[in-house]
Amino acid sequence: MKNFVKDSPFFIEISFHKLLDFYEEQARSDDEFIAMKAKKVLEVQKPYPELREGFSDQSLLQKYEEVIGILLQDTFTPALTNNEIKIAAIPFENIIFNSTARFRKIVREAGEGFDLKLRNMSEEHKYIMACTVILKFYYKVNINFQRPVFYDIPDANNILRHYRVLYNGDYLDVLPTEKAKEITEKDVEELLNSFDNLALWKEKFPPQSWILRGFGICNMYDATMDNVISELKTTLLDINAENEANFVQDFRKIFSTLYSIPDLSVGFCAYNADEEKFEHRPDKQLNSFIMGNETELSSDIALCKYSCKTLLQEKKYFAIANVDKYFEEHGEDISYKNLKEKGIMSAIFAPIVVDDGSIYGIMELGSPRPLELNSVNAQKLDDIMPYLITAINRARTEEVHQVEAIIQQEYTSIHSSVKWKFEKEIHRYLKRQANGYAATLREIGFNNVYPLYGQIDIKDSSRARNEAIQKDLLIQLSHVKSILEEAIKAESLPIYEEVSFRLNEHINEVVGVLNAGSEQNVLDFIKEEIHPFFDHLRMLNTDIAEAIEEYLNSLDPIHEAIYDHRKNYDESVTLINKKLAFLLDKKQEEAQQMFPHYFERYKTDGVEHNMYIGASIAYKRVYNDIYLYNLRLWQLQVMWEMENEYYTMQKELPVKLDVASLLLVHNAPLSIRFRMDEKQFDVDGTYNARYEIIKKRLDKALLRDSEERLTQKGKIAIVYSNNKDEEEYLRYIRFLQSKNYFSNNVEVLELEELQGVNGLRALRVEVLYKKGKDTKLYTYEDLMKELAS
Repeated sequence: MKNFVKDSPFFIEISFHKLLDFYEEQARSDDEFIAMKAKKVLEVQKPYPELREGFSDQSLLQKYEEVIGILLQDTFTPALTNNEIKIAAIPFENIIFNSTARFRKIVREAGEGFDLKLRNMSEEHKYIMACTVILKFYYKVNINFQRPVFYDIPDANNILRHYRVLYNGDYLDVLPTEKAKEITEKDVEELLNSFDNLALWKEKFPPQSWILRGFGICNMYDATMDNVISELKTTLLDINAENEANFVQDFRKIFSTLYSIPDLSVGFCAYNADEEKFEHRPDKQLNSFIMGNETELSSDIALCKYSCKTLLQEKKYFAIANVDKYFEEHGEDISYKNLKEKGIMSAIFAPIVVDDGSIYGIMELGSPRPLELNSVNAQKLDDIMPYLITAINRARTEEVHQVEAIIQQEYTSIHSSVKWKFEKEIHRYLKRQANGYAATLREIGFNNVYPLYGQIDIKDSSRARNEAIQKDLLIQLSHVKSILEEAIKAESLPIYEEVSFRLNEHINEVVGVLNAGSEQNVLDFIKEEIHPFFDHLRMLNTDIAEAIEEYLNSLDPIHEAIYDHRKNYDESVTLINKKLAFLLDKKQEEAQQMFPHYFERYKTDGVEHNMYIGASIAYKRVYNDIYLYNLRLWQLQVMWEMENEYYTMQKELPVKLDVASLLLVHNAPLSIRFRMDEKQFDVDGTYNARYEIIKKRLDKALLRDSEERLTQKGKIAIVYSNNKDEEEYLRYIRFLQSKNYFSNNVEVLELEELQGVNGLRALRVEVLYKKGKDTKLYTYEDLMKELAS
């Protein structure tokens, strides 16, 4: 006698009792035909009571094969045997005792020696799953243990197909034996938390301790398409540079399964929309049918007019069911030559349209036989394209990060308006590297751009800083002098008097004109000549020791010096720069929306900014000088807003400082180039360097035949050298006067020569200020009086 496997919680009894109970009920039907058929089935089974009572000898399945076939005739209707994929089987056992013709055909085409097994169902998991059946059907535990179960079976073309198995347990009973253990709620909780603990499951459900009585019906359907999508998602998630070869192999296998073409070819070419050409990197495993051996190919050369329109404009699939016939009708082109060289007789080309609506590239499928690929089965791609596009968007993001990393390493942070050109250069650099050529990053430059420069500078910042330094040094020297005077009283030594004499010299130096090295000289003297004495001086008396501790506690731990007035000054400058830079940056976002231009802003004793605008910077935009005039007007308005912003916040500053604003107008275009060594843009050429010279010296500029500085608090100075520029800015000033930005006080001035640069002139216009939400307008003098009151 051949029994079923022992390592299972179930003792298997094959029985048709539930099916026979159904026929007994049918035999009592009022429908004479149904009743007669049911009685016939019961009559056939009657000589074989074990079919109702149950048996565990596998050999009886063959013995009663004919009778069992009659019992299952309604379940396995002959009318559907060539369509349905169905089997009668023993659950958790690889034993099939009845099946439809279609199932038998599928297994037969798999070839001799094919072993039919459920996918990913180990013996350990099979045991545990059998236990969960007991929990659900006997103990009524609400447990959803179901998971997709598949048979993987190759077809006649050796394409692996995937069949989803759906179990019907209507004809099964689950019954305990004497060996069965009672399962408590505590046991259930422990089991549900221990799925992989086979020993625990065997402890609660010992082998052969339960009876599984009856039989199972399994319906199957071809889930190859669903499985292809699942495999594609897994493959796309795992792709990286290291496993690209494996990815391509898996990719071909997936599409071969999708189209049931074992020798299907898969290709890909990228599409550069800016230059309207296809591109292929030789280091990539997926070759392109369209391009053949070319690495770059113009789209109008690679494809015929109709296919170009379908793929690149309408963004639809394009199929050629018969390559020879198609090109015979439409004329030969380079793609026909490339397809023939690869032996492709039918093909599908699919544009990959990414999230931003652009075409990333063309996916290519090819078959060596006509008609196998066509416009009808091209629609199968609809189900997998979303996953392919998601993966490509991820890859694009990674590529962007790679480009960004190179930008950060080679160029530092780059303004968004010119980033496109850096990215283009990096793509060229990466492509040359991929092709095996020596590659270096070239300098980036822009020709014929108009510069705009502006600054809002802290007025007399050097004087304010020196005053802060003087005050802190004098306070520190006074502390030290007091300590020395007490030391002389306690211990009259000539050396104390000598040190005190030099101390007084430093005090006199600081009180006078503070030179560049004065601060460091004083601090070095204190640290090297005074501090070393402190340990000894502390021992002279308690008062001196306390004075030394008080002095040391007053020092800033970082600077090791008195840092009160300088701290107030530094904090004031930091607050000014932070607030004004924030305002300028926010306004710049609006200006970029008007028309893209290069912008850089940096902090000194105030905030300076450079802007460049022109056709070479305006990527995919048509430039007109109206945008230059608009940007100049915008700049003047923003300088007025920064002036107002500053005097609104002035009362919050630890040190009350003033600011002065300046604009430089340059009426001729120039060239700028990114300097790799300095990581910044600079003007290019000797003639253009004059602009940089003027810019660096303007804040010190004087009016002609005068000692008066050009930049003044409460006014904006506009420097230029051309009558046309003067007329332009006078128009802007009149317009802004109408909006109460400026008073009627407008000066036209000439400047002294700036170290070889002469002929400069300036407009200086008085700013009107608003105090908070007050609509009243103030000049600078009025505002100072108002703020002081």
